[in-house]
Amino acid sequence: MSHWLAAIILGIIEGITEFIPVSSTGHLLLAEQFLTLDGQPLHQTFFGTEVFNAVIQCGAMLAALPLFSSRLATLKRWREPEHFGYFLKMGVAFAITVAGALIMKKAGLRLPHTVQPIALALLIGGVLFVAVEWWLRGRQVTTEITWTLAVAFGLAQLVAVAFPGSSRSGCTILFALILGLGRSAATEFSFLLGVPTLCAAGAKTMLDALKANEVILWGPLIVSTLVAAVCSVFAVRWLLRYVQSHTFTGFGLYRIALGIALLLLVREAIPH
Repeated sequence: MSHWLAAIILGIIEGITEFIPVSSTGHLLLAEQFLTLDGQPLHQTFFGTEVFNAVIQCGAMLAALPLFSSRLATLKRWREPEHFGYFLKMGVAFAITVAGALIMKKAGLRLPHTVQPIALALLIGGVLFVAVEWWLRGRQVTTEITWTLAVAFGLAQLVAVAFPGSSRSGCTILFALILGLGRSAATEFSFLLGVPTLCAAGAKTMLDALKANEVILWGPLIVSTLVAAVCSVFAVRWLLRYVQSHTFTGFGLYRIALGIALLLLVREAIPH
């Protein structure tokens, strides 16, 4: 496999999975585990570095931002109580994530390069989605972002940081559903909160890599970011329509099936 093909494949995976609750990081790590470049698994090359994953996630996030133009338009009226409260709560959720992520990084947190922890996170998250959607049947939901929800969103993103495969969007949406927020409102807030979160993470990771003089393959990185950006626009458009009339149960079942398949694959690979 060439550098360019690897870049395109990973860009497609990132763009499709960043916003749906199936874990883009988990899918990227799995692809980097199974795909090879010049006989080496991708996770042992530039494509398995934190800077690669962080940058293409930023591209996917920023490209889809215009799809939330109605919410972004309220930034011009941010002083109005309703809009000020919304963005202030987003700022608090972001601050919780940043503080927690910095603590985790200083503690030595690293992304796993084995399949089992990702498979378990996918499986557990899938079971939770199915269980929560079953529990929510017939219950009233709200569209208001409360302070409790703001804190929950920040903490949910930290769960995703600690356990790749759990999904940033998946964790935030799950926490929101449990606390009574409607699917559309949860999806929107999860996305908008992801913009500063992923862009800040991408910027810091890139600066750290440049300071450390790490080798960066700029060509494949740019190509992968552009591919992720294009795919993400289609993925977000589809998701926004989907959540208006569907539950997240389907995503939960997909996660369960993928998690079980990966665990069985790992089990078969272990010498008996």
